[in-house]
Amino acid sequence: MTRSAPAGAPAGTAVAAVDLGATSGRVILGRVHEGTLHAQHVARFANDPVRTRDGLHWNLLELYRQALSGLALAERESPGEIASVGIDSWAVDYGLLRDGRLLGLPYHYRDGRCEAGVAAVHARVPAAQLYARNGLQHLPFNTVFQFAAEGELLGLADRALLIPDLLDYWLTGVEAAERSNASTTGLLDPRTREWDLELASSLGIPHRMLPPLIDAGTPLGQLTPEAAAVVGRPLDVVSVASHDTASAVAAVPAERPDFAYVSCGTWGLVGLELAAPVLSEEAYRANFTNEGGIGGTTRFLHNVMGLWLLSESLRHWEPGATDAQRSSRLSELLDEAARTGEGAPIFDVNDPVFLPPGDVPGRIRSWLAERGERVPETAAEIVRSIVESLAAAFADAVREGARLSGRTVSVIHIVGGGSQNTLLCQALADRSGLPVLAGPVEATAMGNLLVQAQTLGLVAPGLDALRAVVARSARIVAYAPRGDGSAA
Repeated sequence: MTRSAPAGAPAGTAVAAVDLGATSGRVILGRVHEGTLHAQHVARFANDPVRTRDGLHWNLLELYRQALSGLALAERESPGEIASVGIDSWAVDYGLLRDGRLLGLPYHYRDGRCEAGVAAVHARVPAAQLYARNGLQHLPFNTVFQFAAEGELLGLADRALLIPDLLDYWLTGVEAAERSNASTTGLLDPRTREWDLELASSLGIPHRMLPPLIDAGTPLGQLTPEAAAVVGRPLDVVSVASHDTASAVAAVPAERPDFAYVSCGTWGLVGLELAAPVLSEEAYRANFTNEGGIGGTTRFLHNVMGLWLLSESLRHWEPGATDAQRSSRLSELLDEAARTGEGAPIFDVNDPVFLPPGDVPGRIRSWLAERGERVPETAAEIVRSIVESLAAAFADAVREGARLSGRTVSVIHIVGGGSQNTLLCQALADRSGLPVLAGPVEATAMGNLLVQAQTLGLVAPGLDALRAVVARSARIVAYAPRGDGSAA
């Protein structure tokens, strides 16, 4: 974990990360002192979507209010010390604006409207041709499909801003698209890292919708007077790697290039860091994606369902419980699951049946029963099945990514919340046959904070320098494979 803040830090040396995940948000204050990142959690708040008559939406106004409130608290606790603020969030979702005004609350990527958008896009640009242009894994909620599902509303808008870009706009008045998140839209050319305006035209997407592109580390300006009045003073805002996975991968404490990573939270993003995209037909058929990373790198990865399967199972089993109560219950279930022994039934965690909210345990049982597999009976047995199935999917994705890119992998780094799950980390080492290095837990926030620190000159330029700070700052746990990597 990152270390606590040093006492008596001089003014202007702290940076603040607003880190928004699919289930919660945080405001974290960070300082780089003697080559080590010291982080302090200032605020945490829930991210609860809202279902209305027209679908599932993000409560973005509440997230914005909570972010400002957290920044105000950070300023009160460390008056005059904050030099800049950066925002990261999940990918693909956006707000439509006209004359700077938001045209309704942004949809949640788990809303059911996306399938119609997929059909509309593929009617104009077949799937294989679309991959050759944007290099993205097919996910029904990619931004390009959501745009196609908007109908007439798309014609009313004059700009679309992805979630962190929209919050940056509310903070500063600057409309821009940071490249790591823009690369998830399906409208960015992965070779040039510029908007593919020809593709946008062929899909009927007006060019005015696409804001100017910027790189991580670009200063955006100061808080607007309205935002500064809430926070306490006009802080500077820096565009970080605003896709949370891009920030997390930047904070992988790798010491050599032949590593694979698993950024494990609600989703498990499994892949390799490359110098250029892989746009082969094999990569298309394997459903691997090419997304932008810091310093012009490519995140060649596969999306796996991730810890959503555990968290949604807990919501089903403990409907009235708090997050803390569910976390405690999950710890108990993982302990019980570790004692259930080997041979847990494996299911395809990437089956779309597991995407919507609801009775995930029931769907797992049904999936296994329909295929004649043993059906787990207790909650602990279901948890063990989820963990082993995730580990199998992660290991398969590492092998496939290495094969498709022609790279050798000698170690797997797992970062994010999943790095705390010892059962999952050991299962991944066993099934991959590779050593697994777990940590940091707060990789996304660390990547956010350190990009800001580099922009301010507090960390030397380059990914290697950033990762060296992470390696000195985080607690890393090693897991050695047991057996030959062909676990049952």
